[in-house]
Amino acid sequence: MLTVYGIKSCDTCRKARKYLTEHNIEFKFHDLREDGLDIQMLERWTQRIGWERLLNKQSLTWRKIPDVDRNDMSRDKALAAMIDGPTLVKRPVLEADNFIAVGFSEKRFGDFIENNDL
Repeated sequence: MLTVYGIKSCDTCRKARKYLTEHNIEFKFHDLREDGLDIQMLERWTQRIGWERLLNKQSLTWRKIPDVDRNDMSRDKALAAMIDGPTLVKRPVLEADNFIAVGFSEKRFGDFIENNDL
């Protein structure tokens, strides 16, 4: 089963959900604001893709972090910041047992569908 982690109001998350629905792919949606974000999720994701790729440096939340803290960002600081502000997670995060993707890409999603028996 696929799980899409994101935020309901996020346009990119909506695009990903629409794509999966149009391709008849069953998935569960987990809203990071409403359903929560915990350290176990972040640990699991960063083990597979690294914290730098997971950190959304395009978000308004990122721009609100003081320069001194952004310039001195470490894994532990990034994870703590993402727990405090889920919009710091690049979204959507699409997770299955053998696959993880961050951000929406029709090509990557298509490759995943093609290479997996869903």
